[in-house]
Amino acid sequence: MAADVQVRPEADQVRVDALLKKMTLEDKFNLVRGMTEDDSTNQGQAGYLPGVPRLGVPPLRLADGPPGVLTRKESIIPTSTMGLAATFSKQDAYDNGVVIGKEASRLGIDVALEPFINMFRDSGFRRGWNTYGEDPLLTGSMGAQVIKGIQGQGVMAQAKHLVGYDMTGFDVSIPEQALHEVYLAPFQDAIDAGVASIMCSYNKLNGEFACGNEHLLEQVLRNQMGFKGFVTSDWGGVHSASYIKKGMDMEMPGRIDEKHPFWDIMRSYYDNTAIQQPALHTSMGSMKKVFARPMPEEWMVGQRPNVMMGQFPNDEKPQNLFLALRDKTVKEQDIERAASRVLGQIERFGLLDKGSHQPQSTPMEDGLSAIVRRTSEHSAVLLKNRDNVLPLTGDDLKGLAMIGPGAVQPVALGVSAEHSIGMPQLQVGPADALHALEPQAKINVAVANDMTGIAIPADRVSFDGKPGWAREQEGQNHRDGQLAFTAATGNALAANTLPSWKTRLNIEQEGDYNLNLQMLGAGAVLKVDGKIIGESSSLKNALHGDVVHPGQDALMPTTDGLNNVRRMVKLSRGEHLLEVSTYNDTSGAPVQVRLAWVTPQMREVNRAQALAAARGAKKVIFFAWARTDPQFGLPGDQDKLIEEIAAINPNLVVVLNTSTPVAMPWLGKVKGLVQMWWTGDEGGPATANILTGRSNPAGRLPFTWAHSLQDYPATDPRYPERGQQLDGVVSYTEGVNLGYRWFESQHKAPLFAFGYGLSYSHFDYSALKTGRLPNGDLKVDFKLTNSGPVAGDEVPQLYLSAPQKQIQGAEFAPQTLVGFDRISLKAGETRDVSIIVPLRKLQYWATQSKSWQLPQGERTLRLASASDNVRLSQTVPF
Repeated sequence: MAADVQVRPEADQVRVDALLKKMTLEDKFNLVRGMTEDDSTNQGQAGYLPGVPRLGVPPLRLADGPPGVLTRKESIIPTSTMGLAATFSKQDAYDNGVVIGKEASRLGIDVALEPFINMFRDSGFRRGWNTYGEDPLLTGSMGAQVIKGIQGQGVMAQAKHLVGYDMTGFDVSIPEQALHEVYLAPFQDAIDAGVASIMCSYNKLNGEFACGNEHLLEQVLRNQMGFKGFVTSDWGGVHSASYIKKGMDMEMPGRIDEKHPFWDIMRSYYDNTAIQQPALHTSMGSMKKVFARPMPEEWMVGQRPNVMMGQFPNDEKPQNLFLALRDKTVKEQDIERAASRVLGQIERFGLLDKGSHQPQSTPMEDGLSAIVRRTSEHSAVLLKNRDNVLPLTGDDLKGLAMIGPGAVQPVALGVSAEHSIGMPQLQVGPADALHALEPQAKINVAVANDMTGIAIPADRVSFDGKPGWAREQEGQNHRDGQLAFTAATGNALAANTLPSWKTRLNIEQEGDYNLNLQMLGAGAVLKVDGKIIGESSSLKNALHGDVVHPGQDALMPTTDGLNNVRRMVKLSRGEHLLEVSTYNDTSGAPVQVRLAWVTPQMREVNRAQALAAARGAKKVIFFAWARTDPQFGLPGDQDKLIEEIAAINPNLVVVLNTSTPVAMPWLGKVKGLVQMWWTGDEGGPATANILTGRSNPAGRLPFTWAHSLQDYPATDPRYPERGQQLDGVVSYTEGVNLGYRWFESQHKAPLFAFGYGLSYSHFDYSALKTGRLPNGDLKVDFKLTNSGPVAGDEVPQLYLSAPQKQIQGAEFAPQTLVGFDRISLKAGETRDVSIIVPLRKLQYWATQSKSWQLPQGERTLRLASASDNVRLSQTVPF
């Protein structure tokens, strides 16, 4: 793998100023306001900055993550961000940044919109899975390394979202000490890592929208924290032309027209045209089809608010910068200051000389898949291993049952959102991966829940008295027995073919039917009895552009690699009109379309097969999955099925493909539990390696796993102001006591503690010593021994207690993570380990002096293998 690109720590300001002097006002606007890229070069990325090509200032493409890079072209999907956090490995974080940077460069992307370094505070927040967990040190450490990996490839990183974007709501109040110590701390780590850009968040922070919060952006971010790059709005996060005076440099998406899916929820304020955009309708319009829709198994528990419209207030008299310049409320020097910050990073990254990245037709670089597979293995958290049910033995493999859709396919991406969609050709299911490792193994695979189904049989459909489907294509009429045109069956349609079909489906038994609309090479829409039931989410200028990707509309693609829009429809006896239409996705790929179903009878057969497989197995591996609904639970009937299997066969291991904690009412009835997260493209082989002991699990939980949803500070019914308010107003009254800090302050035992994870080996700690370095840092030395039978990794964690003497006006958590490392040891090996705790991590934010202060007196330093499992401790004077 090629060496990192050298990016200078600071821009050549003399060169930047000289270029600015040559620019017209309109040139400067093209550095602070996005627009839609021309179709001939557009990569389907999130944003585009036109630049000033006549002066050698190239345009910039900005693409979503994390994880990975989202454009109209396929790209590898790494392990989920929460899974990466679970590695507790700064090297893995850096390597994943390399993957992102190299893929961004290959796909023609100049700015990667990641890392996502908000806190996992509220499990009701639908983007909580996107975070690095509940601890600011872990989040900041991992995010900083991701930034270094990305920017080492010559691609800018953009840390997001500043700040308080941690909840279901939009009007956020955070106490000052908690703001600095918890929520801003990861952004300080990003700044120290040299991040090029920071994205300001949608929400209000303490009364002001973050993107127009002058105190936050100028006084805190730039003056106190030392940020030198540019601030970009989240898409539609600007509500006034005056933001350019308050520290917000670049508006995205910028100038758009009424054909853009964001038209009725976003407008451009950083524009220099006399024609003002109209007031917003806030209907979400065509964007409704882009947002994730529930699959048949997903259901809601309680009410979660939909407060997104509060993030896009309807300004009845919008005024852009054209008017602001005319009435002198904004001056050209304000625009030039913002343009200078953007131009400075373009110069710093060498793009004035080599131009912006251009898309390449080359394949993904060798070695990136290995990083994704290794990360997936390193992320695995062994939560339970009673009777050493894992790793699987040779005898186990003589009769193993693997149950669940995740046995056949890796749950690579979970929620299809602002991240890469993955490369299905890389994806191998855990069962096939295990067969490849153990060719003699006897594995009985039963999906239990068939997410692909079969094409609706020809004998069940007719139209106008004739069997089959009536197809209309380019003015010609055809008749098809089944709606099943796929590459796998050799009858895919020619590229840019856009047919439509009609038929009447005869239902003999009333019930709930899964109708799965499957496609690739075109978008598609399904109607039942004249009502739209499902449609693909591809849409021009939204997410990955208009190109359909295999995994974008469900938990995973079909087993033959098609996009899968899964809906459950209650059908009465008799005939029902089915209509399927297609639309162009500009991919130029052969058009594949299929309408598959799973009938109630088929579901019963599939379930019976799973129970039979469990009954006849030596051991059972059950693959459970969840996306975001229900909150704190497994979708569908997975809990019930696990209970039934456990009653049949007690040698049951559950593999979780989730990214946030879920309730597990069956936990006491299973012997093994492995958290594999959303695995990325290489999750199948990684899972097989963990189950067989070829890789020793050493992941640690980046969040506290509670017994119930009500145990968390944001969902504790005693404090309704903390989250999930229908009006979107949220107050972080828990202060610094987020996550494990809250549980300890309340003397509440979790199900699994922050930092928890088992191993196939054992580790001993000894010889703890501490000392202060001349710069004030704390040096911690100890010995770590692998006393178990196999090689493995251990994750030592350092926690610092609150000062013994209370400090007026300040709050302290019972203990705070101040250091960690991941250490590899052979069986029987002992190693001397040193961890440096920076001075800043020993300090607290004093609200009266508005400065970092070191509390005086003694504090207890705890060396632990989890937040609740202290191995050694020592009193440290300060």
